[in-house]
Amino acid sequence: AYRLAFVDELTGLGGRRALNEKLLTLGERYTIAMVDVDHFKHVNDDHGHDTGDQVLRMIAAHLSRAGGGGKAYRYGGEEFAVVFPGKSVRECVPHLEVLRTVVEEYRMQLRAEDRPQEREEGRARRGHGARSGILKVTISIGVAERDGRHQDPDHVLRLADQALYRAKNRGRNRLSR
Repeated sequence: AYRLAFVDELTGLGGRRALNEKLLTLGERYTIAMVDVDHFKHVNDDHGHDTGDQVLRMIAAHLSRAGGGGKAYRYGGEEFAVVFPGKSVRECVPHLEVLRTVVEEYRMQLRAEDRPQEREEGRARRGHGARSGILKVTISIGVAERDGRHQDPDHVLRLADQALYRAKNRGRNRLSR
């Protein structure tokens, strides 16, 4: 029951409920980053929802390895949150830039339509089948920290979300504070 309630089924990250629980336990100092997959609708429209799901799993895998003590959660849709307990924005930005760059440089091999459904047959044919091309995606990141004026975690989360939209409005594939 816990897994159903707190873990996002697609990505394996903590879900929105797990994030809300984490926000209740944060101390005096923390940073929250909001992450969004750029042009995700185009991925689904151009390559299908299965590929979109693969993109979300890939992004989640990278975010789950966030440095600096960051813990990633699936916020909803193509949005993620990364919480850094005990850290300032200044301390988190280098780790977030590494994540942004790793995603930008990642090349996702698209699978051909004739790919076998059976796992063992797919493994046996790996590397010998037709390829459908390479997909590259980017992420935009907004980040905010708790300070004297912004102490409530929900408010800090909203500030990170506003910073995310500034990053998107400034051209995407970037971080904004």
